[in-house]
Amino acid sequence: MIKPIYDDAPQPPPRRERLTDFGYERVPIGEKKARVRGVFDSVAPRYDLMNDVMSLGLHRYWKRFTISQTGLRTGQQALDVAAGSGDLALGLARRVGRTGRVLVTDINRRMLELGRDRLLDEGIAGNVAYVQADAEALPFADRTFHCVTIGFGLRNVTDKDKALAEMYRVLKPGGRLLVLEFSKPLLGPLEPLYDAYSFQVLPRLGRLLARDAASYRYLAESIRRHPDQQTLMRMMERRGFERCRCHNLTTGIVALHVGYRL
Repeated sequence: MIKPIYDDAPQPPPRRERLTDFGYERVPIGEKKARVRGVFDSVAPRYDLMNDVMSLGLHRYWKRFTISQTGLRTGQQALDVAAGSGDLALGLARRVGRTGRVLVTDINRRMLELGRDRLLDEGIAGNVAYVQADAEALPFADRTFHCVTIGFGLRNVTDKDKALAEMYRVLKPGGRLLVLEFSKPLLGPLEPLYDAYSFQVLPRLGRLLARDAASYRYLAESIRRHPDQQTLMRMMERRGFERCRCHNLTTGIVALHVGYRL
């Protein structure tokens, strides 16, 4: 005898989608990439101007220091992940020279195009290729690059552990990863001023210069949600990186983490 099926029969509860941080907001994990893409679609036209204004020009020093730590030589291969407007990629291309090669990636097409145009304006062509790619699923073979960089991009990645594992995978033995990112500042009594700048001044600058206060409020919040120096160091070590070190820049407002695949 076939038992009837009743509409009111108990149903298993729906599976709850995991949540992740989008600034201070908690969003379904499947939504974050689209939300981040929207932020950078919005800020792309004024990205370089806002970088100069937000950091008082210091981002240029931070990036020059990062390039100085790559250890790259002429003829080698490098990868710049979440390349944005191409500042690090430009430095990498000059390091490896015309006989080397730099792969430039970003998940956001508008930012990737911005970086490509920037490098072309600087006369960099022939030794650079551009690939729209997710840091969590890099479309490159194992053990390809002598150096991988990611500048101010890791905090926007949904699964940071997965991205670190991918960057480890594509490094050659002896190669190094450099993560340049905002971090935990060592400001002491000046920390309230830093908070006021981040959450009051920065969104106003975003509204005035980029006509987008919300995106710059998210960027300030994402900095606070990013792992501090020691936490990120441990994350890199768990993913196999060795001889990890951290350079605090501008009292730790920004930190450069370096790790090796040995």
